[in-house]
Amino acid sequence: MEKLQADNCAAYRSLKLTRDANGVLVVEFHSNGGPCMFTAHDHTECVDAFYRIAQDRANKIVILTGAGGEFMPGVAAEGATFHDVPHFAGGIVPGDGILTTWSYRAGPARAEAFLLHPQPLAARTAHAWGVVAEVVPNGKALSRARELAELYVKAPEVTRRNTRVHCIQPLKERIVREVGYGLSLGGASVADLMKSMQAKSESIARKGKVA
Repeated sequence: MEKLQADNCAAYRSLKLTRDANGVLVVEFHSNGGPCMFTAHDHTECVDAFYRIAQDRANKIVILTGAGGEFMPGVAAEGATFHDVPHFAGGIVPGDGILTTWSYRAGPARAEAFLLHPQPLAARTAHAWGVVAEVVPNGKALSRARELAELYVKAPEVTRRNTRVHCIQPLKERIVREVGYGLSLGGASVADLMKSMQAKSESIARKGKVA
């Protein structure tokens, strides 16, 4: 198992993986050691990384965090904010599961407002909406996550794993039901956006030749 972890550490340029003796795996998103910019390449890496992490039975608890305090879902610091700039505001249908996830936690009306008007959402508001379970002082999110991990890892393995399965089952059912169609809608919007950008680029090029 340790060899697999070592392979993972070397395999991903935007993910730093460290696992302690209790099986608590910390996954830190980063770009050259700083906050992760989450490029298309990073997006692709995550798919493979999460699959391999799930296959490694030595991973008992997984903590997701980010370099420079820029990414921490679930256990949020008081200065954290949430926003969704790449989708609707960028001309793309939010069909990749983000609407499903936010509406599951915050409710459909709040999710729609959040996605259609991508203003930064404060951690305290996210807590009030039920998106995060707890808000801690800045700089304490990772240490608090470790405290919770130490608590959870004490439970019998079958109990711990099956509790997780039971808790996420309703969300998984919604993802299966909604995201496939959402991705087709999002893909259509991306294709149209690219077509529009190409037409604009060609128009500028033609004007440049005339000049």
